[in-house]
Amino acid sequence: MEYSGKLKDKVALITGASKGIGAAIAKAYASEGAAVVINYASSMEAANKVVQQIIETGGKAIAVRGNVGIEEDVKRIFEEAVTAFGKLDILVNNAGIYSFAGISEITKKSFHQMLDINVLGSIFTIQQAIKLFEDRGGVIINIGSIVATLDMPETLVYTQTKYATDALTRIMAKELGPKRIRVNSINPGLVETEGSIASGVINGDGEKWHLSETPLGRVGKPDDISKVSVFLASDDSYWINGETIAVAGGQR
Repeated sequence: MEYSGKLKDKVALITGASKGIGAAIAKAYASEGAAVVINYASSMEAANKVVQQIIETGGKAIAVRGNVGIEEDVKRIFEEAVTAFGKLDILVNNAGIYSFAGISEITKKSFHQMLDINVLGSIFTIQQAIKLFEDRGGVIINIGSIVATLDMPETLVYTQTKYATDALTRIMAKELGPKRIRVNSINPGLVETEGSIASGVINGDGEKWHLSETPLGRVGKPDDISKVSVFLASDDSYWINGETIAVAGGQR
């Protein structure tokens, strides 16, 4: 199948793309003509399933294992992307982990687990991406979270990582803009994914609270995020840079 979509002939790398929001973004990009690199840390079967779904609809995709919090893994991920598709145009920093704990339960280990993946991982991937963008420019989309504006109890470390994502977006937009690299962030509200279901937030008290704070009155779906991600990756958003865009049904 020949595509003529908004991302025709582009190559995109999406971290943490074996499930949930990342998988939805990968499929949406492929449907718009991009070749996609699906990074995963542990769910090889799920990542291969996403690849197969894309290939079956005429798209191009590969799966590459690697932990974005480990610098050598990140270098290899990007090397494999170039080997497969020859270049890179779009990076989506979607990989992330979260856990909730009161102040007395936070440990050095739990702190660094989230910081290494959610913040340092994005720094590592951006370092590699800008080498591949070269003079062509490129697009970086960070997946933040609405928690950065909610200040919810027992989310201290996770919220700090998303504060950092917002700062990373704004600063990198100014630093990389002269190189024709746009950097924006999507900050989702509660989204129904495998992870939010497994954690008990969906169908639990967490979902009820989020719904009570969300004017549009429903939980988000991965496609709600992927549609905005396509817009930000395409030339439709060429004059948007350094923005943190809440996609949360009006939750603040």
